[in-house]
Amino acid sequence: MKRRDFLKLSGLVVLTAAASACGGGASSSSPASSADSVRPAASSSETAIVASPSGLPDSGSTENGGRVLVAYFSATGNTAAVAETIAAATSGELFPLEPVTPYTDADLDYNDSSNRTSRERAAASLQNVPLVSTAVEGWDTYDTVFVGYPIWWGGAGWPVNGFVTGNDFTGKRVIPFCTSASSGLGQSGARLADLAGTGNWEEGRRFSSSAGEAEITQWLAELGLA
Repeated sequence: MKRRDFLKLSGLVVLTAAASACGGGASSSSPASSADSVRPAASSSETAIVASPSGLPDSGSTENGGRVLVAYFSATGNTAAVAETIAAATSGELFPLEPVTPYTDADLDYNDSSNRTSRERAAASLQNVPLVSTAVEGWDTYDTVFVGYPIWWGGAGWPVNGFVTGNDFTGKRVIPFCTSASSGLGQSGARLADLAGTGNWEEGRRFSSSAGEAEITQWLAELGLA
């Protein structure tokens, strides 16, 4: 290529680039603005799942309450049903408190003064019911802990005691809940708080066996957790 032709071609390239820089591109009001061509920062729904200290995805969390654990003892399934609803509404993790020796229907016949629960009620030492486990994996990562139980003779079903005394609730928000046919929460939550000796225990809630999802989620909304 001759030097004169080369210089003409170079000049044309420079003039074209200058025209683009001075207004040949899209304006800020154009549909093809920089916001369309450059990916914005990821929103909270687009961020990657953060691993928990255990290396597992950090599930069991709510926006306002941090990670939520729902620990419960259920003898007939009523408390379990409420616990499952709470866990679903708060994205919480369930932790069933299972006696090593499960309770049978005969054990729960309150009219039989010689059965298991009647004997345990009469002797405080028998209320130290061994549980399959009280140790929660990643316990330190939970901010809010629900503690559920049935009401037995006006108080918390004692199999829950082992979980309460076996864990350190320091710095945790602790919310009791119970199920019963007629009895209220009473002092059951306060007594568990005394047994625990740690944690920020709040006033709990009693539910009947017929409690529906709407009633439970309304309570959770009042707690700022739904």
